Amino acid sequence: MPEHPIDPASLVDIARYPLDNPQDDRYCKALSLIRARLEQDGCAVIPGFLSSRGLSHLLDEAQERRALAYFSANKKTNVYFSSDDASLAEDHPRRIFLERTNGFITSDCYDDSTASRALYYWPALMKFIQDCLGKDQLYIYDDPVSNMIVNVLTPGSQFNWHFDTNEFTITMLLKSAASGGHFEYAPNLRNAEDECYEDVRAVLSGDARQVTRLKLAPGDLQLFLGRFSLHRVTKNTGPSDRLLLIMSFAEKPGMIGSVERTRELYGKVTDAHLEAQAQRVRADSLMD
Repeated sequence: MPEHPIDPASLVDIARYPLDNPQDDRYCKALSLIRARLEQDGCAVIPGFLSSRGLSHLLDEAQERRALAYFSANKKTNVYFSSDDASLAEDHPRRIFLERTNGFITSDCYDDSTASRALYYWPALMKFIQDCLGKDQLYIYDDPVSNMIVNVLTPGSQFNWHFDTNEFTITMLLKSAASGGHFEYAPNLRNAEDECYEDVRAVLSGDARQVTRLKLAPGDLQLFLGRFSLHRVTKNTGPSDRLLLIMSFAEKPGMIGSVERTRELYGKVTDAHLEAQAQRVRADSLMD
C-alpha cells in the first residue's frame, strides 16, 4: 500500500462521517441509511462527504490534469462496450450504438503524492464502503489505467447508457455542470444470471418508467451498483466542464478491465491487460 504525505481523514467531513471510528453512533446511523437506500434501488448518495479542504484538493488535482483527458475517436458505443454482432436482430441492445462524447483522466495520471490517491488507498474508506455494501472483503481494483479516474463532461458532451465492469462504484462529484449533466439510472435492470435484453431495449427506446434522475452537489459521495443498473450522464448544456472522481473496488483480487473496453474508453492498455486477457477474473458471466 503506498504511503501518502496527506492525511486522508482531512479530506472527509469527519465530524459528520467519522470513518476513523466505526463504533461512533454517527457512523452507525449513516451506515443504516445507506444500506436501506442500496437495498431499495442500488444507489445511495452521501451528501457533503468531502470536507471543504478535501473538495478543493481533489478538484485542483483534476483541473491540473485536465489537458491529459482522453476523448475516444469512436463516438458511438453500445451499453456493453462490445463490437457489433451481425447475427443478432437490428434492434437487439448489443446492436444499438449511442453517441458518447465524454472523456477520462486516467489513473496513471496521478502519482502517490496526490490527495486523490491518499483517499483511494485509505483503509478506513475501504472499510466504510465494505460496511455499506455488506461485503466481507474488498480489494483495490487492480486495473492500472481505470481504478481511479475522473469523468470529464465538456460542454455539449454526454456519457451514454452503459453498465459497469464492477458490481459497484463510488463516485465523488467535484464540479457540477451549470445546466444538464444529470446522472440517470434504471435500477436492477439485469442480474447475474440474466441480461434482461427486453428491459434494456425498452430504456434505450426512450421508455423512462424505470429511470431515476439524481440531484448531486459537489462534495457528495455516491455508492452505486452499476454492474446491474443501466445508467448515463445526460448532455452537459452549461458553459464549463462537469468533473466526477470515480474510485473502483472489487470483491476479488486481480480484477482488470478487458482489452477492448479499456482501449475504447481510455485509449491505452498495459501489459497487465494483455496478460489478464486469457485468464479474466470476473464475478459473473455477464457482458462486460
